[in-house]
Amino acid sequence: MEEVFQNEIIKEILAKYRKIWAIGHAQSVLGWDLEVNMPKEGIMERSVAQGELSVLSQELLLRPDFVELVEKAKDQELNEYERGVVRVLDRSIRITKSFPPEFLREVSEVTAQATKAWEEAKAKDDFSKFEPWLDKIIDLAKRAAEYLGYEEEPYDALLDLYEEGLRTKDVIRMFDKLEKDLKPLLDKILEEGKVPREHPLEKEKYEKEWMEKVNLWILEKFGFPLGTRARIDVSAHPFTTEFGIKDVRITTRYEGFDFRRTVLSTIHEFGHALYELQQDERFMFTPIAGGVSLGIHESQSRFWENVIGRSKEFVELLYPVLKENLPFIEEYTPEDVYLYFNMVRPDFIRTEADVVTYNFHIILRFKLERMMLNEGVKAKDLPELWNEEMERLLGIRPKTYVEGILQDIHWAHGSIGYFPTYSIGTILAAQLYYHMKKDLDVEAKVAEGDFEPIKAWLREKIHRWGSIYPPKELLKRAIGEEMDAEYFIRWVRERYL
Repeated sequence: MEEVFQNEIIKEILAKYRKIWAIGHAQSVLGWDLEVNMPKEGIMERSVAQGELSVLSQELLLRPDFVELVEKAKDQELNEYERGVVRVLDRSIRITKSFPPEFLREVSEVTAQATKAWEEAKAKDDFSKFEPWLDKIIDLAKRAAEYLGYEEEPYDALLDLYEEGLRTKDVIRMFDKLEKDLKPLLDKILEEGKVPREHPLEKEKYEKEWMEKVNLWILEKFGFPLGTRARIDVSAHPFTTEFGIKDVRITTRYEGFDFRRTVLSTIHEFGHALYELQQDERFMFTPIAGGVSLGIHESQSRFWENVIGRSKEFVELLYPVLKENLPFIEEYTPEDVYLYFNMVRPDFIRTEADVVTYNFHIILRFKLERMMLNEGVKAKDLPELWNEEMERLLGIRPKTYVEGILQDIHWAHGSIGYFPTYSIGTILAAQLYYHMKKDLDVEAKVAEGDFEPIKAWLREKIHRWGSIYPPKELLKRAIGEEMDAEYFIRWVRERYL
C-alpha cells in the first residue's frame, strides 16, 4: 500500500498525535461501556475518569512544541492528505485555545447538574426544575460564541462547532425552502389518506429474541462484519461508537412493541458504522480518520434508514424473515408492512416523527436557539414559544412540558447549534440517492439483496476520504454541487404521493 504521508514534519506531527489518538480510543471504550455495561453507581468515578482524560488530551494538543509543528507545516509543500491533517489539527487547536480552562470547567459542572435537573423535570413534567439551568446554559452558549468569534451572528460560531463551515444563512435558506414546499406536501399527504396515520402493527407485541434474529439477518445481509470488526449491543438510546477503523460498534433497543422502531434504529446505526468501517485504512491513528461532520454522518444513517430501509423493495426482501420470526405477521401482507414503515402523522415527539414531519421539529428548535442567542429570550419564555411554533408548523399543541420543551436532552448537555445537522443529513440522504441512481439501479439492487454496489458507491464518493476535506468541499467533489433541499422535496413527492 502506497504511503500517503511523506513530509517529514507531518510524520513528526503524526508520531506525537498517536498519544492524543490513544486517549480518544480509551474514551470511546469508556463511553460505550457506560451506555452498555456499566452498573448505575459507577457513574461518579467514570465521569471523573472521562474528565481527567479530556484535560490530558487538551494538554497534549496545546503543547507548544506540537502547536509549533502544526504552524510550521502550513508553509510546507503538502499533498491533499497532509493538508487534511493540518486543517483538522489547526481547527481543533483553534477551538480548544478559544476557551479558558475555567470556562470549560464551568461548562462541565453546569451541564452535569443541568442533565440531572432535566431528568427530574422530565420525570415530573415540571419545567421550573430545569428553567434556572437552561438560563445558565443560554448564558454559556452566548459566552462560547464570543470566545470563538464570528463574522455575522453568534449562532454561526456554534453551528461551526458541529458542522465545519456551516453558517446561519445556509440554515435559513435550507429551512425556508423546506417550509415553503414541504408544508403543502404534508397537507396533501394527510388529505389524500393513502398513507396511514396509524397502523395496528404499532400495537403488536414481540419477544426480544424474535427481533434479535431479524436484526442479525439484516446486518448479515448488509455485510456488517460482526465478530471481526463490529458488534451490536443493547442500550437505552441507540448509538454508534468507533474505537478505530477496525472496531466499530452499534446498539439498538427493544421495547417489546412497534417492531419497526428496533428495525429502523438498527439500520440507521448501521449507516453510521459503515461510514467508519469504509475509511481508507492508511488513515489509522491519524486525525483524518473518521467522518468529517455530524451532517455528513447523519446523511449516511438517514440514507440507509429512509432510502433503503423504508423502501418497498427492502420491505419485500425482509417480509419472509419477519414472517418466520414474528407469529403475528401471518395476518399482514408485505403492502401492510410497507405502509406501516411509511406512516405519516404530526406528532409531538421529534424522535418518533416520520420522515415527512421530522424537519419541522428541527425548524422549531433552530428558531428558538437563534432567539436565545440574538433576542435575549429567557428560559421562562421558551415553553410558550415552543407550543406556538409547534402549532404553526404541525397544527398540534403540546399539553405537557414532556410533549414540548422537555423532550430532548441536547440543551441540558449544552449542545446549542447541533439540531440543524439532523436536517442536513435528511436532505443529503435524498440528494445522494438521486446521484447514485445515475450510476446504479438502486431499487433493483435492493430487491436482489445485493448491497455491495451501493456500499462501494458510498465508499468511493464519501467514506474513503475520512476528514481530508471540509464537508462542503467533500460534497462538491462527490456530486459536483452543494446541498440542495429540492432533492428531499422530490423524494417525498415521489414516495408519498
